[in-house]
Amino acid sequence: MKKLENKVAIITAATKGIGLASAEVLAREGALVYIAARSEELAKEVIMNIHEKGGIAKFVYFNAREEETYTTMVNKVVEAEGRLDILINNYGATNVRLDHNVTEGDSDEFFKILKDNVQSVYLPCKAAIPHMEKTGGGSIVNISTIGSVVPDLSRVAYCVSKAAINSLTQNIALQYARKNIRCNAVLPGLIGTKAALENMSDEFRDSFLGHVPLNRVGRPEDIANAVLYYASDDSSYVTGMLHEVAGGYALGTPQYSEYSTRD
Repeated sequence: MKKLENKVAIITAATKGIGLASAEVLAREGALVYIAARSEELAKEVIMNIHEKGGIAKFVYFNAREEETYTTMVNKVVEAEGRLDILINNYGATNVRLDHNVTEGDSDEFFKILKDNVQSVYLPCKAAIPHMEKTGGGSIVNISTIGSVVPDLSRVAYCVSKAAINSLTQNIALQYARKNIRCNAVLPGLIGTKAALENMSDEFRDSFLGHVPLNRVGRPEDIANAVLYYASDDSSYVTGMLHEVAGGYALGTPQYSEYSTRD
C-alpha cells in the first residue's frame, strides 16, 4: 500500500523546484495533491505529468500577492474534498537586489520580506488547523532554509523570516500535538533549482561546496524525500523538528573547507 493513500495535500508554489518535486513524490505515494499556484497553465503541465505517472493532482488558485488566497485555497480544497490531511508551505521569497546586510539592505524591503514569508506559513496554518482537527489530525511541513540557523553576510531579511518560521513551526507543533496535528520544518541547503543557480556565480557555488561535506549541490528530490517522511506516518511520532537537508553544511569547524581540499 502507498504511504499516502486517501490523503489530501496542498503544496504552495508547486509548479517548479522543491514544490514541484514534492508534488510528484506525494502523488507517487497516493496522495491527491493540490497544486497551489498563480498560473493555472503551469499547474496544468504539472498535473498532466503526474497523471501520466498514475498519480492524481488538481489546481487551486494561490497568489502570494493576494493575501486572502492563503485562506481561500484551504477552504476550496476542504469544500471539494471534505478534508485536508497534509499542508506543505513551500512558498518563500527574497529580493537579491535589496536584501543585503543590516546597514546596506533596504529597510522597507526587510519588513516586506519578513511579512510575506511569515504570513505564507501563518495564514495557511491558521486556516488548515481547524479542518485537520475535525478529521482527526494532519501533518504540516514548512520549508525553511539552512540560513535560518547559520548566520550569513547578506540576505538578512530572508534568513530572519525563515528563523521566525522555525519558531512558528515549533509553536504550532506544541499547541496542536494533542489534536494529532504534527508540524515540522525542512531546512534546505544549496539546492540546484533554476532560481538558486541563476542567482549565484560559479565562484560562489564552488566556495559554498567547500563547506558541504557531501560535496555536491542538492537536488529538489532530496528535499521532497524529507517532505514525504514528515507527511507520512513514517514520522507519526515526530513533531517540532527542524530538519536540515544540506549535505552537512556548517557541520565542521570553520577550518573544514581549508583542510578538506588538501591531498
